[in-house]
Amino acid sequence: MDSTTTTVPVIAWKIGGDQGEGIDSTGDALATVANRMGYYVYGYKSFSSRIKGGHTNYKVRIGVDPLEATTETTEILVALNQETIDKNVSEVRTGGFVLADQAFKPHLPEGAAAHLVELPLTEIAKEVGSVLMRNMVAVGASAALLNLPLGPFDSYVERRFGSKGAQIVESNKAAIRRGFEEIQTRVGHLLDIRLGEPRPGDRLLMTGNDAMALGAIAGGCRIMAAYPITPASDVMEALIKWFPLVGGVVVQAEDEMAAVLMAIGAGFAGARGMTATSGPGFSLMQEAIGLASMTETPVVIADIQRSGPSTGMPTKQEQSDLLQMVNGSHGEAPRIVLTPSSIEEVFADAMDAFNLADGYQCPVLIASDLSLGLWKRTVERSAIDYRRAAIDRGELVSPEELLALGRDVFKRYELNDSGISPRSVPGMPFGQFLATGNEHGENGKVTEDPANRDRMMHKRLHKLDRFDREGVLTEGPKDADIMLVAIGSTVGILREAKRDLEAHGHRVGLSWLRYLSPFPVEATRAALAQAQRVLVVEQNATGQLLSLMKVQGIGHEPRFSSFLKVNGVPFTPEEVVRKVSGLLPVREVV
Repeated sequence: MDSTTTTVPVIAWKIGGDQGEGIDSTGDALATVANRMGYYVYGYKSFSSRIKGGHTNYKVRIGVDPLEATTETTEILVALNQETIDKNVSEVRTGGFVLADQAFKPHLPEGAAAHLVELPLTEIAKEVGSVLMRNMVAVGASAALLNLPLGPFDSYVERRFGSKGAQIVESNKAAIRRGFEEIQTRVGHLLDIRLGEPRPGDRLLMTGNDAMALGAIAGGCRIMAAYPITPASDVMEALIKWFPLVGGVVVQAEDEMAAVLMAIGAGFAGARGMTATSGPGFSLMQEAIGLASMTETPVVIADIQRSGPSTGMPTKQEQSDLLQMVNGSHGEAPRIVLTPSSIEEVFADAMDAFNLADGYQCPVLIASDLSLGLWKRTVERSAIDYRRAAIDRGELVSPEELLALGRDVFKRYELNDSGISPRSVPGMPFGQFLATGNEHGENGKVTEDPANRDRMMHKRLHKLDRFDREGVLTEGPKDADIMLVAIGSTVGILREAKRDLEAHGHRVGLSWLRYLSPFPVEATRAALAQAQRVLVVEQNATGQLLSLMKVQGIGHEPRFSSFLKVNGVPFTPEEVVRKVSGLLPVREVV
């Protein structure tokens, strides 16, 4: 290694090509090995809503500290076609490398500051067994540039391909080794930066959708009904894989309306049911959300948001369903809307959602988003701990209480101070078997009596007045020069931007809301009261989070502003730094 080489805390690697060429598996190989070595990983994919064809790329950041965002710069770009170079070379930093397959005769555009390294990826792959191993050759070449040892890659291949036979294992190992050797013999100067030493620990590499499924299992969910939709389908697929271990069942419904009604039916029957969907499917569920609210039936619904309206851009990031989640359904139908901002919080919220649904007898919605749901990130295993789960079924009437009533009518919707009436499960003698979407009295029978309507509406609307959960979390000084506010995956991006801004002398705070309904009014007001400026960062066009704040009387002052993005690409920390730097005076770094 050259004596001028600088040790850095993070390096970004990216591979691009046509969709269907194994881009995902290649990125996953590097990400998995780096994670197992003790590095922190954040992976970001850009792909089209098609099975094959069209440009796709996978960017993996590898670092010695936790990572929560993608960035604008890349050190190593692996190109499987010329389009990848044309679309991505502008982000390769000066002195970085473009590793390209000789087969397509690559060239850099005029003015590119990267080094082009042509490798016979296709030719080597054929020599070791199959052209399909071209990507493994690229992995080996990348490992050499990153100064990563080959041993962990051999272990990965053995675990990944062991079931396919010794020949496949050895061929893939040979492909990686040949790529590694090609770099060592062809490139006289390696990357002028290298990663710091890894910090081994007990960590997982996973997505938010994985965490959603695991949290649901830990929370006692045993039935999931859903209709496939990007980017939520992975929740269903994960539960299909894991439910047999705990006795659960997944039902693929004919559409989203059927899916949510099945989940509601499960809740009415006493099981813990859920569904997961995205914008278009969530819109179809609106009437059913009203049914669950009116009948006070527990159900959990996860909305993994994507770009809309209509079909929109199914594989692109957005956070534009907030108003729909808070206010959707006709009439006024109370619900809880949780807003996890990290994979760890997705797991915790999915685990807690079923207790909340049973406890408050209402729909619980989990507002995730595409970036949070699909992109892999290193997570401490201790944060995904199902042993923390404690099942609380809320106000369930006991068989003994029903027996004591005898033939007296059980008042399923009995009025009381909390607004949460004990419920029975169908099959319990002397319990309640009637559930209607019509307005009803305490005994569940239909009535349009004005006085009863007034009582029942207030019962349903005000039972969430007692909702008790930490509503806003804050990092940094509350009297900051600027307070950054967000929900969902944007929070991690702001956390990285906050560190960069602090390095330039700014006093920056970060606040994120943990739920939107019922809105945490006092917690939000307290978190933002002392900040000189407040910047609400959202991936939608109309500032929906700030709008919800303004409805509660927060955010009308001139010190509040929005930073919005709606092109389907996540914010980067660099974008946020530039925006905030333009709002604040220059400070000297002490």
